[in-house]
Amino acid sequence: MRADLLADPVDGLDEALAAVAAFDEVLVGGLLRPQPAQAAGLAGLAAAVAGTPLAAKVAEAAEKAVAGAADEDHFVALAAARSALLGSVHDALTDRVQQAAGRTPGEWTAPAPAAQQPAGVLAAARSWLADLARCGWRGIDHDVVSGAAQVVGAMLPDPALRRQAALLDGFAAELAASCPGSALERVPARRWADLWSRGMLLTLPGATAAAPAGTATGRLLPLGVDLHEHATAVQAQVHGVFEPADGGTPLLVRASVSAPKPDTVVGAGLWQLLRPHMSLLAAVSEGRSMDLVGMPVTAEGDLLWSDAYARQGEAADAFSTARVALPTAAGGPTAPLDRHPARIAVPVFLEGYTAETGDEGLVFALAGQRLAVDTDRIPAAGPLTPEAVAASVACIGLLRWDAGSFLVQPLAVETTVRKKPVAVQAGAWAGGTADKAGVKAEKAATDAAAVLRERAGRLLRK
Repeated sequence: MRADLLADPVDGLDEALAAVAAFDEVLVGGLLRPQPAQAAGLAGLAAAVAGTPLAAKVAEAAEKAVAGAADEDHFVALAAARSALLGSVHDALTDRVQQAAGRTPGEWTAPAPAAQQPAGVLAAARSWLADLARCGWRGIDHDVVSGAAQVVGAMLPDPALRRQAALLDGFAAELAASCPGSALERVPARRWADLWSRGMLLTLPGATAAAPAGTATGRLLPLGVDLHEHATAVQAQVHGVFEPADGGTPLLVRASVSAPKPDTVVGAGLWQLLRPHMSLLAAVSEGRSMDLVGMPVTAEGDLLWSDAYARQGEAADAFSTARVALPTAAGGPTAPLDRHPARIAVPVFLEGYTAETGDEGLVFALAGQRLAVDTDRIPAAGPLTPEAVAASVACIGLLRWDAGSFLVQPLAVETTVRKKPVAVQAGAWAGGTADKAGVKAEKAATDAAAVLRERAGRLLRK
């Protein structure tokens, strides 16, 4: 990988992010009675998209917002401008990553028109989001935030609206936990502006139309598992290389499985919640491939996993896959509304580096460049540790971008023990383990789940 390309500046990047940051501060104070500093932020957003198809609408929206007279359509225009700027940042960074990795990104295919969705409930959602923009994050209180409850309740019964419902529900929960906004020591301006603008756009008619999906028949070679944990939910995302049976170009793909969880189930116990839903997790632990026949796959490279379309394949070492198959694999495109720097997570293989630990944390010195290592993302549900990464000689990871620079999130590393290479995977316990620490954590999770089931049974009997 050309690590030197990751250190080169990207033209226009700082200017785009500065315009976004200025608009995010506008939302902190709210748009009910804008102040001069907020007017400058709105003008900066309009100037940043001048010369684009959004220019006229955003200029009008900024003018109305400065006067305190913005309506729902104006807020949609401002959200679109902000998302377009972050989308341009995503595209520029993704192009740089593809150049460094020597890959060609896929092209996006426009989706067919979406099925008709209930316009009333979507309009109600945008109305609530518009109210948030008017009061600002410093002005939120429980009365304003509670307005989402009725909207979410109307959305949840409709499967076509679950995505929007989950977004609004989670956003409202975060805001409710932070009320009143006037008492906050620090406002998460970037995160809340992300959720606000995404909610505004996803509640537009047709916004969630899916690109044409196909089917995958061939061999899936797992690279590693990225585990996402929340107090009430857990998701495992398996990254891999798919080799089509017809001999076509290998593709980078993902397969995800999620499950609700009690907050007492942590560490290796998380795998107990996920294993029953995805046989691929066992294949990752055992170092095997999976043979797929007719597995649904989206245009972005997400396998819509079902065990009915998969069977266990032959042995497949993740590092052999990374050395041989990964360099020739093509990446999928990104849906327009998903273009955001936080979404960048590109599988890469690194070797020939020197791991160094200093004031800035763990870094890989590679070909004269220093690449930060995101050890905070290493899950406790596996044997991979920061110490193992620091002692490694090769790494399979996800290249991400955060706080103005690229960094790598390790999924697996190769170390040398008694002059022999040994692989350590973050998802090594996904399918079960004989490791003492893993067995102990799983037993604790089993005991916690049994207690919870017994308590739930008691409540139901009452």
